[in-house]
Amino acid sequence: MSDNGIFLISAVGQIEKAHFPDFDNMYCKYAFVYGPDWEIVTGMEEGISQIAKKSQDERQIIVWNFPLDICFKSTNPHGWPQLIISVYGLDTFGNDVVRGYGVCHLPIVAGKTIKSVTMFVPESSSLLQKVTSWLTGRRPEYVDARLLAKGDGREVTRVRSQGNVSICFDIFFKDFHHYGFENNS
Repeated sequence: MSDNGIFLISAVGQIEKAHFPDFDNMYCKYAFVYGPDWEIVTGMEEGISQIAKKSQDERQIIVWNFPLDICFKSTNPHGWPQLIISVYGLDTFGNDVVRGYGVCHLPIVAGKTIKSVTMFVPESSSLLQKVTSWLTGRRPEYVDARLLAKGDGREVTRVRSQGNVSICFDIFFKDFHHYGFENNS
């Protein structure tokens, strides 16, 4: 990618907390997905947090405060970066199982933004599959969570909402308006 017509987007923030009232001792993974005209200048494309326990107060939140710091460059806003979040925890048999997936685009306005991402889990398509997956500890999950950032093939997936994750972003742009792009807040 040549330096002609390039703009930069820097995202600094954190995956702050989660609310999953029925679960405890969870961690999260994240990955950025972006279009072919985008490139990471600095920062980590993916990461994994520490395991955190649910708070003992009435809020029952899980606090990670897991840092995000990434800078992209691009010549085209098509393929705007998305953040894929996968939350995992242990089931009653000690198996590491997915507790939720979520997706959000990086904010398109400069400054501080807090996003609440509703999480969901894939569902078995029959009662027999539900019972079998519970007994074996092999619940439905995506082989590659990056599929969630694409539209193809998702229309046949059965999911159930489960919990939410709060993410704080501080977004900075360089040369975005210089090339005719507008993002008025």
